[in-house]
Amino acid sequence: MTDLVALDLIPATVFDVDEINQLAIKIWSIHYPPIIGKEQVKYMLNKMYAKEKLHHQISKESQTYFFIQLKKQNIGFVSLEFTQNKEAFIHKFYIFNNHQRNGIGQQTFLRIVNYFKEVNTFRLQVNRQNFIAINFYFKMGFVIEKVEDFDIGDGYQMNDFIMIWKRK
Repeated sequence: MTDLVALDLIPATVFDVDEINQLAIKIWSIHYPPIIGKEQVKYMLNKMYAKEKLHHQISKESQTYFFIQLKKQNIGFVSLEFTQNKEAFIHKFYIFNNHQRNGIGQQTFLRIVNYFKEVNTFRLQVNRQNFIAINFYFKMGFVIEKVEDFDIGDGYQMNDFIMIWKRK
């Protein structure tokens, strides 16, 4: 079991886009090819995780990024966008595969929930074939709100569940 005392959430800024970009490339290149294929992974990384896109997300789209650190090492990241009515959308929640299934994801989510006490509802999108993530979200109390398909260009689709978590 991982020493979760050594787990931290560190706010990221526009000055951290290089690190976020590199983490995304490493995590996605391992996790997503079996789910969506290498070509779509490459396309989506260029579309959503290019440094200028990350800079825009942080500075203009009001996404709040955090590094997930274990023993001062970045092992993932999360980004949220605060919307109306005490709600937030989790745009990104990624942890290296070798750090999954040991409580880090759970502790990360619980820390976010506890830190943002004013938020009553969290939503996110997850690929319908990403069974590891879906099961994790179910474990955390998320439920499927709806099923959606998104045309993301160049003939690629995102076939996702929109999941929701409500504070009790």
